[in-house]
Amino acid sequence: MQIVTDSGTDIYLSAEERAELKIHVVPLVVTLDGKSYREGLDITTEAFYPLLEASGKLPTTSQPSAGDFAAIYRTLAEKDPEILSIHITAGLSGTFNSAVAGAQMVPEARVTHVNTKTLSAAAGWQVKAAAHALKAGWAPDKILPMLQKISDASESIYTLEELKYLIHGGRISHMKGLIASLLNIKPMIGVEKVNGTYVQKGQARTFTGAVKGLVDKMLQVHPEGTELHVQVLHAFNPEGGAMLREMIEQRFKCHWLPMGPMSLVLGAHTGRSMVGVAYAARSALAGVPGIA
Repeated sequence: MQIVTDSGTDIYLSAEERAELKIHVVPLVVTLDGKSYREGLDITTEAFYPLLEASGKLPTTSQPSAGDFAAIYRTLAEKDPEILSIHITAGLSGTFNSAVAGAQMVPEARVTHVNTKTLSAAAGWQVKAAAHALKAGWAPDKILPMLQKISDASESIYTLEELKYLIHGGRISHMKGLIASLLNIKPMIGVEKVNGTYVQKGQARTFTGAVKGLVDKMLQVHPEGTELHVQVLHAFNPEGGAMLREMIEQRFKCHWLPMGPMSLVLGAHTGRSMVGVAYAARSALAGVPGIA
């Protein structure tokens, strides 16, 4: 069995590591100034944000087509028809539905689809765990309950300095976003588990206050001193990510996963200032390969 995912699930693995774990990534697409880029193939995070800030226009993004998924399923099925396809939340992207439609075009492939109902690092945890479990010889019917276990245990929460990208992308209403922008409010945004959509968790008047607010939200879920698996991420704001990591370190016993930039297609909806954290109690993920 091999694994297919999309570039919105941030797995923070090198090309060599992905190949060893039989993880195949289908890129999402960002379009800026009339030019489209496939994430990870045509453009890097480091190159994207300077282009974004120099442009007078706002970007658009799109999921891979059903044909893109059909092509990779068809190629993989030549060697092994059993495929596990794990994707960012269907509540915020059409990627999962494209993957399902693509599988219908390739009857020789036996594809099991997983809607992570989250995105970025927390979705990447499910991809990595599945890959490591398969490498360790786990049966496929044991892996799906494990992915649900990760989903149940993990939380993600974010904040950012500017709202114009969220407003433009329709993630918040224009009028509500305009009022928040005028008041210079920094929202705290989570991902709810029923439909995998964004939900506002709070707000602050300063970015530093909002970053502290993320840690306060973590403390509402886990008591201070809890052993956590933690992964800090950012759009392209390593200084903000470092500030968040330091604040988390002061309150919890952390088992850190690598800090890094999130998918640039996700960051296109937030701008470079976004910082966030994926976290879960270490006890809840005991025995999960690739994480625990």
